[in-house]
Order: sequence, then C-alpha cells, then structure tokens
Amino acid sequence: MTDQNENRPNPRKIREGLVVSTSMDKTAVVAIVDRVRHRRYNKTVQRTKKLFVHDSDNDLNVGDRVRIQETRPLSKKKRWRILEILERAR
Repeated sequence: MTDQNENRPNPRKIREGLVVSTSMDKTAVVAIVDRVRHRRYNKTVQRTKKLFVHDSDNDLNVGDRVRIQETRPLSKKKRWRILEILERAR
C-alpha cells in the first residue's frame, strides 16, 4: 500500500485568497473568490467562500494574500493551513 502512495502526487487542494479576519487565536479567515460561468446567461459570476486557516504564529494581517493547502481537520471548521504569504497588506 505504501508503494501506491509514494508514486502519486499530493492530492491536497491548494487555493489562493485574501485574509479577511484575524480576530481568533491561531486562526485566520481567508476568502476565496471562484469565477464561474452562469449556466443559462453565460455571464461570469464571482462566488466567495470563507475558509478557516491554521495560523500557529498569529503572523497574518487583514489584507494579506496567502496560498493555503488542505489538511487534516484541526477543529470543527478548520481544515486548511498556510503554505506561504504571497503579498503583505499595505
């Protein structure tokens, strides 16, 4: 069984988003914007999803652009962790 897992690339999702809240301890809320075409009207629609991210050092600020990765459940709603900070808020 380990041979199959070694050859397979990492199946975890990776997303980029904007930090919208850091008021919790060791947790940040990241908004992910997904652009999809409307099925009937063929207009591009933005859908926003808020994801709870583990921030162990509390070093994120509101407005930071971050890359996050799916991970095991860390709490009731927290299933993502920070890979890197792409751009700091000004």
